[in-house]
Amino acid sequence: MAWNDPGFGETGAMAGVLTGFAIIGAIVALGWIVGRLGVLGPHAAHAMGRSAFFVFSPALLFTVLADADVRQLFSALLPVSAAAAGLCLLVYAVVARVVWRRGAAESTIGALASSYTNANNIGLPLAAYVLGDPALSAPVILLQLIVIAPIALTILDISTSGRVSIGRVLSQPVRSPLIIGSALGLLLSVTGVEPPEPVMEPFRLLGAAAVPIVLFVLGLSLTGQRVLAPGSGRRDVLLATVLKIVVMPLAAWAIGAFAVGLEGAELFTVVTLAALPAGQNVFQYAQRFDRAVVVARDAVLITTALSVPALVIVAALLAPR
Repeated sequence: MAWNDPGFGETGAMAGVLTGFAIIGAIVALGWIVGRLGVLGPHAAHAMGRSAFFVFSPALLFTVLADADVRQLFSALLPVSAAAAGLCLLVYAVVARVVWRRGAAESTIGALASSYTNANNIGLPLAAYVLGDPALSAPVILLQLIVIAPIALTILDISTSGRVSIGRVLSQPVRSPLIIGSALGLLLSVTGVEPPEPVMEPFRLLGAAAVPIVLFVLGLSLTGQRVLAPGSGRRDVLLATVLKIVVMPLAAWAIGAFAVGLEGAELFTVVTLAALPAGQNVFQYAQRFDRAVVVARDAVLITTALSVPALVIVAALLAPR
């Protein structure tokens, strides 16, 4: 359903929010059940998580950005999303590093949890259900994978490896499959090159597996674990949650409405995308570098749960009638 359809409005937006999260919740629950039964063995979450990081997610990002309209990629939504995310990221980083004295890797994961929107796994289907066009999440995907992710992955790589060199920093983009996939997709979108369907179809098939696999792995990781357990970094999770679910959408609304002059469908779109939960990519990065894994997992789960009422409120207040 698109914006100009007569049936679109507050009710349709709320229904889309609930539908999207019901689908997501079902897959996470299935992963938890399978983990409890132990049918995949003790190392399933690690192996599947790496396959999503190195194979399936890069394929998804490649095809999404390759198919996106370049005018949507660089629309007015991009600077608003960048400003709102940057604000939350900066606030968390300052508190974690200066006040709590967290390490660079742990601070990076927490900062991502407070600002890195789930524009892929939830944003794409929710943009289709709620906003009427899945490509509307493409500017946020572009921002995160081309700007935020390279910086974060470089910090994580250097802080966990203990090696600092210009060559290692400069080579980070070509060593990250997520960044490579995003960059190649963006290149096709900007140049207008359309590879033959037999070339693109394998990537589409691999990419189609990314969302369910990441959600399934998230469910697997919950087996035998308790959210917000003592000693697991509860205040880190709570700060990231408040920034992601409360501060970021409010910042997107204020910046979009008063600084950029967005209104109607555009304002609703940018605030909706800001109110999405922390991305599963944050959990992937934490797993990959074995830093703040529990903080990332809990932040993703809690923000995912709380984003449902947050998105319903956004729809009630801003959805075009």
